[in-house]
Amino acid sequence: MAETKDPLFRYLALLQLIPRWPGRISTPTLQEKLRDKGFEIDKRSLQRDLRDKLARRFPIICDETERPYRWSLDRDAAHGLPALDTASALALHLAESHLNTLLPQSVLDQLNPHFRSARDYLDGMERNGLAHWARRVRTLPNGKALLPAPLQPATWTQVCTALLERRQLRVDYLSRSKGEPRSLRIHPAGLVSRHSSSYLIGTANDYDDLRQFALHRIQRAELLDEPAREPDGFDIDRYIEGGAFAWRQAPHDVELIADVHPQIAWLLNETPLSRQQSLEPLPDTDWQRLHASVPLDQETLWWIFGLNDNIRVHAPREWVEEIGRKLESLRRMYMQTTGCDTTCRSVMEDGEQTGQISRQYAAQE
Repeated sequence: MAETKDPLFRYLALLQLIPRWPGRISTPTLQEKLRDKGFEIDKRSLQRDLRDKLARRFPIICDETERPYRWSLDRDAAHGLPALDTASALALHLAESHLNTLLPQSVLDQLNPHFRSARDYLDGMERNGLAHWARRVRTLPNGKALLPAPLQPATWTQVCTALLERRQLRVDYLSRSKGEPRSLRIHPAGLVSRHSSSYLIGTANDYDDLRQFALHRIQRAELLDEPAREPDGFDIDRYIEGGAFAWRQAPHDVELIADVHPQIAWLLNETPLSRQQSLEPLPDTDWQRLHASVPLDQETLWWIFGLNDNIRVHAPREWVEEIGRKLESLRRMYMQTTGCDTTCRSVMEDGEQTGQISRQYAAQE
């Protein structure tokens, strides 16, 4: 093809292959990736392209401390390939506020050049309706969002590279159960972002069982040249649905039967709890009876606890018993108070009410 002979196309392909710092790519790797795209070039000519031509126009960094040389784009370089259009700039601008509560700062730092380009593009279009809209639209998380766990910049780069290139990782990992770091050789299988933390799914050392490794607990990560071992039949969607991130009491869904406050009924009518859901009015009250097919897991139970006295659960039986135990435990906790003042007596009265509710739950059949 004529394009593979044209140096302009080679320069564009080369720029797209160079990662932002702290990511790096060696000269031989660049040469190999260019060859995969149909560009034949020797090592000396490639280094001349990078140093004598492209580096004069673009913020390309060369790490000469090791051989072969490693190349990066400055982390704060403006994003210019390809150029943004208005709709893309707006989408990036809105995504920035949403991702601020989900991704660790080190990952956001890698996206900042794209976000900044979007802001600059929109700021330069004062009379554009979309730019005006961007200053009036925000995203808010549903519920209390915790701050993202801090993550070392190099860790994210190494983990992503290992996962995409199917290579092994050697890490120093701070185990929550052990309380001290230990060295592990991980075979990456998947990556999951959950709430304010990210988790690497994989096997460790010579074991075959899949584990979850919180990225913010990886104190050091080294990318190895050895290929990662692929788990037999691994499917990340089936892995998640099997309750890997939300402890399930049963592999199948169950029917949740509950009486809900009218405001909760209104909410669930607009945003259903599941695809199999119904709401029916109850006689002599403005409450409604909820039927919904839900997983028998802790996450759904926590959602129920968050509704407080706006819900009365009738089934499944496991949750009725668990709610009764929790309410009784809370009642005892708040009753353990000496030297009560007026506030304390009010708390104790509320505790007695809680005790009555817990006994009602315990008496349900």
